[in-house]
Amino acid sequence: YTNSIWFLLLLLLVPLIVWRLNWNKQESSVSFSSIENATSIPPSWRQRLRWVPHALKILALTCIILALARPQQGRKQTITNTKGIAIEMIVDRSSSMQALDFELEGRAVDRLTAIKNVGEKFVIGNDTLDGRFNDLIGLLTFAGYVDSLAPPTLDHSYLTSQLKTAKIVDSSNEDGTAIGDAIGLAVEKLTNLNLKLEKGNSGTSSSEIKSKVIILLTDGENTAGDLDPLDAADLANTLNIKIYTIGVGTKGTAPVPVLDPFSNRRLLQMMPVNIDEETLTQIAQKTGGNSFRATSSAT
Repeated sequence: YTNSIWFLLLLLLVPLIVWRLNWNKQESSVSFSSIENATSIPPSWRQRLRWVPHALKILALTCIILALARPQQGRKQTITNTKGIAIEMIVDRSSSMQALDFELEGRAVDRLTAIKNVGEKFVIGNDTLDGRFNDLIGLLTFAGYVDSLAPPTLDHSYLTSQLKTAKIVDSSNEDGTAIGDAIGLAVEKLTNLNLKLEKGNSGTSSSEIKSKVIILLTDGENTAGDLDPLDAADLANTLNIKIYTIGVGTKGTAPVPVLDPFSNRRLLQMMPVNIDEETLTQIAQKTGGNSFRATSSAT
């Protein structure tokens, strides 16, 4: 590429070509005694724009020379080392998350919508929360099965956009609450994270992980999956991963949208809801974490 810059010397010929085009004008072959009357005639558009073809030729020639020189923009590679926490957020999207026992901006919303709202503020930050700028955060959602929506990443805009796509299951085949399986996959993601950081990628940011944390947000009891939640908690504790559990929703009864078989319309019906707080507390205690209860969308 260094040899291409010499093509820029051809630009020195451009002024010579411009001078040549202006100098090589043909003189009139017919003599007039006087052109006084002709000067009063306004020039046509063709006469006014007769310089345009020559200008376009010069411009085209200049562009060709610049293209031959192959100008390039250099890029500076910056590697940032940060110390942060590796976090896996686990969000319940089972059918029980339809309960409308949260309020957001003066309107009733379901539990998953409330989690999305608070989760985005937790990651990005707002007036009361600083955000998790230096933390690698991944996202798992679960019902009867577990889905990985985002690997642990510093691209928090991508993470929150994936969180917004999460939907409550609408099929009985997918429904359920596989808490144990969700914790197990989160533990696997955080464990494999060390290998990825050791390999590294050129031009990407690397992080020194101070600790690993799982944040579990659920409103129900473990009703699906192969792994018992307490066994999954023991596995996390063995690998020095703390689990913080958040029970989402009210106790007793909550308004839940149901389909009226006669009118085929969705109606709100008070239905019993239950959160296995005892198991959630045990999960947190086994790993040195903590257990919380969320009954409002306030941060």
